[in-house]
Amino acid sequence: MLQVCLNGSRHREQHPGLPVSPAELAAAARAAVEAGAEDIHLHPKDRKGADTLDPAIVAETVTAVRAAIPGIPVGVTTGAWIAADPEERAALVRSWTVVPDHASVNWHEDGADLVAGALRDKDVGIEAGIFSGTDAATRFRSSPFADQVVRVLAEVTDRAPRTAPATAEGLLRDLGDGLSAPVLLHGSDGGAWPVLRMALGLGLDVRIGLEDVLHTPYGTPAADNATLVRAALALR
Repeated sequence: MLQVCLNGSRHREQHPGLPVSPAELAAAARAAVEAGAEDIHLHPKDRKGADTLDPAIVAETVTAVRAAIPGIPVGVTTGAWIAADPEERAALVRSWTVVPDHASVNWHEDGADLVAGALRDKDVGIEAGIFSGTDAATRFRSSPFADQVVRVLAEVTDRAPRTAPATAEGLLRDLGDGLSAPVLLHGSDGGAWPVLRMALGLGLDVRIGLEDVLHTPYGTPAADNATLVRAALALR
């Protein structure tokens, strides 16, 4: 499965084509799906371009993207940088009037189980974000939600092209065997393409998009998310 991550916590200054508004995200999602993406991950943004869990913005964004790509799952983030208090994050999730198909929960962040519980109560699929270099794998394996997630996002934070694959191997070892959900392995910036190649070789799910990397495997600037999706598929 190839997921496209449309924008992440990046800002327009980092890439002129970064989709921010609901309309831009809908257009970017449509182009990425036409290029071959099978699942969407995005960060709803407020008018200043900051990530938000605000129910009105989540509703507007998810509704616009779904209309552009009917039948394709749409997911959002619940990262602690949006609201540091996990009680607040859980309350915001419970206030959603239009829910995504899934949402990522970073298990190294305090209150992960609380936020995951709010998602479950809203019938939103849980993506378990497991960052390398943290105790997320240990926390996740002991979580009551370990067998209730739709996938495990193994997120390699090592951005160095030469060392990111070894870091990815360590992260997969930390996760261990017997997971109840598929693993999606991905890297970021300089580590994005080496880790994607590794994930393809292991038969794991993958993701690519402007959240993770701004250049193609050949080092040239990526025009948009669809360009990155096509480049990823060409590596299969």
